[in-house]
Amino acid sequence: MLIVAITGMPGAGKSTAAKALEARGFKRIVMGDVIREETRKRGLEPDEKNTGKVMLELREKYGPGAVAEVCLLTLKTMKEDVVVVDGVRSYAEVEVFARAGKVKLLAIHASRDRRFRLLTERARSDAPASRATFDDRDKREISIGVGSAVALADESISNEQSMPEEFGRRVVGLVESWVASAG
Repeated sequence: MLIVAITGMPGAGKSTAAKALEARGFKRIVMGDVIREETRKRGLEPDEKNTGKVMLELREKYGPGAVAEVCLLTLKTMKEDVVVVDGVRSYAEVEVFARAGKVKLLAIHASRDRRFRLLTERARSDAPASRATFDDRDKREISIGVGSAVALADESISNEQSMPEEFGRRVVGLVESWVASAG
């Protein structure tokens, strides 16, 4: 199995990239869904504050690969040759996924201003309420290791100026080249 793991800072375009791959027929696992579901199970609103708190608690209790371990249970039941994992936050998670197949790590980059704008425009329950909460979220993500995942990525793609369709085409083209060379 080829596991295309997508990493990047909040709002960089990880889900846009993963959805473009999903539209191309690849199956997708969303790591953030694990956190949002756990937050709801605890009777909390899955907003930015609560999801951040739950994510940190899971990693503190079960280790830096905790969320990946939950996703791995689903991954091991899948029969697909290629699976996309949306939302890798640390290299420890990449190492967990490597137990199920070959991992190719794709980093998505965008400036802080663009990421803030994209996060507030998508209006998800965990969107930042202010620039200060956005900055706090960045610090939290860096503290759990997203920087090392980005630094160790096999490839990176900028989502700074392109339209979503063009960005998606670049992501799909890259991943299809990985699939072709893996086959």
